[in-house]
Amino acid sequence: MTELATRPPDTVPKTARPAARPHRRRWRRLTTPVVLVVLWETSSRVGVLPEEKLPPISEVVRAGWQLAEDGTLATHLLDSLTRAGAGLAIGVGLALVLGSIAGLLRLGDDLVDPPVQMARMLPHLALVPLLIIWVGIGESLKVTLVALGVFYPMYFNLYAGIRDIDERLVEAARTCGLGAVARIRHVVLPGTLPSLFLGLRLATGAAWLSLVVGETVATQSGIGFLMMEAREFSQTNVVLVGLFIYALLGLLSDLILRAVERRTLTWRRGLQAT
Repeated sequence: MTELATRPPDTVPKTARPAARPHRRRWRRLTTPVVLVVLWETSSRVGVLPEEKLPPISEVVRAGWQLAEDGTLATHLLDSLTRAGAGLAIGVGLALVLGSIAGLLRLGDDLVDPPVQMARMLPHLALVPLLIIWVGIGESLKVTLVALGVFYPMYFNLYAGIRDIDERLVEAARTCGLGAVARIRHVVLPGTLPSLFLGLRLATGAAWLSLVVGETVATQSGIGFLMMEAREFSQTNVVLVGLFIYALLGLLSDLILRAVERRTLTWRRGLQAT
């Protein structure tokens, strides 16, 4: 009995493992892309993949470098970024206004949410023929497509974020004497931020997807136009350059948003992968 009483408690779990080092994780995440690139290059060089269908990635890089040297790539990229930025600003702004009205006000929910729910069932890319009739085939078509693609994920994530806030927190704030504006600032806004950032990330991805389609319709500039022009001359390497640029733009924008999210939501501690 004395031995049992004096035995120190076993407080350290035996199964605990130290987390992987950050630099080791970064190198590990590069393994799969590097292997895929090597397989692609090798398969194209030995003839497993037809070069006219999928040229080696070295040829794609060379084509991109040539387009960058003569300034063609920068010109088309600037036009694409301008369209994406304008559509993103319009779509996010409209979603913030309507989502806040529908999420915070019962009358707004009754008047705004039903038509938005019905409209979201329509694929916005399928509206291209109708949009051509309404706004023409100029820059307005591209910006409108991007704005439509951005609006829905932003609206629904904002709406869900507001409605998922615990009502007891709002009642506690009201009991403490906070007015409507103060409750929105100190309770609703912090509680909605995680969903807001998720909506921004999804909206940004939808913006690039919509831009791809918009720039293939009667366009004289942009990455999509560059790809369509290359298709006419069977320049597969240039088409792949455009696809890589779209992918890099989407990845870069998502990384920026994730970095801003980590800095803004420092108080949140989510589940970490083991």
